[in-house]
Amino acid sequence: MTRAVTFAALALSLVAAAPATPVAPHALHVTIVVMENRDNERVVGNAQAPYFNGTLLSQGVLLANSHAVTHPSEPNYLALFSGSTQGLTSDRCPVSYASANLASELIAAGKTFAGYSESMPYDGYRGCWTIAYARKHNPWADFSNVPISSNRVYRGLPAAVPSVMWIVPNMCNDMHDCPTRVGDTWLSKNLPPIIAWNAKNDGLLIVTWDEAEPDIDATNRIPTFLAGPMIRPGAGSAQTIDHYGVLRTIERIFGLPCIAQDCRAASITGVWR
Repeated sequence: MTRAVTFAALALSLVAAAPATPVAPHALHVTIVVMENRDNERVVGNAQAPYFNGTLLSQGVLLANSHAVTHPSEPNYLALFSGSTQGLTSDRCPVSYASANLASELIAAGKTFAGYSESMPYDGYRGCWTIAYARKHNPWADFSNVPISSNRVYRGLPAAVPSVMWIVPNMCNDMHDCPTRVGDTWLSKNLPPIIAWNAKNDGLLIVTWDEAEPDIDATNRIPTFLAGPMIRPGAGSAQTIDHYGVLRTIERIFGLPCIAQDCRAASITGVWR
């Protein structure tokens, strides 16, 4: 009996000492919100962003070592959407590509994608800009293999939420043309319904910025935040991540193949329940 107890205790101690298996990224839905032109220090801890630094951060995880991949805006959106800047080094419009991307991969896998742009004139619009809208922030409009029906105007949480929903505020509300507090107010009004829906539907929210502008320390460090029932709030992460790593995380969630440069990127770890 004593020997049996000893062996049982030893087995339990070995199990306890074994490293935990990392939890893979998982969710049924993903919502991406992309803001504009702020380095990490101009958002995190900024009194002009009380919602982000108070209510929002308490509900999820801030990735402390997140970076954009280049400058200016448009190549970053392309990187996050298609795993490549497509060789673009400007905000040129129009451009057209036919390579694999998040939307085309989702559709091929039987999933759904919709991109929502605030203040775009109408669904399916292919123009380059209006007073408050810019196609340079709308990467799905640049790909011929993404259905035009996926290019939609943002009017709030849709009745039918797709597998992946990408939301781009207008040129003021994304902080591009207006102060940080304006963008923070937009987040405070638009994120709560998404977070509430996610809590009931196993949805993941990702809020990130396109680039650090101005990039004072030349590291292109940006805020990236995750929330959802699969995330451990306050877990934190010192992992170095960029737009390719965010895309790779979404691909892993839906079992999609990697695309171009994001095949070299690690997905986000250490924050999953």
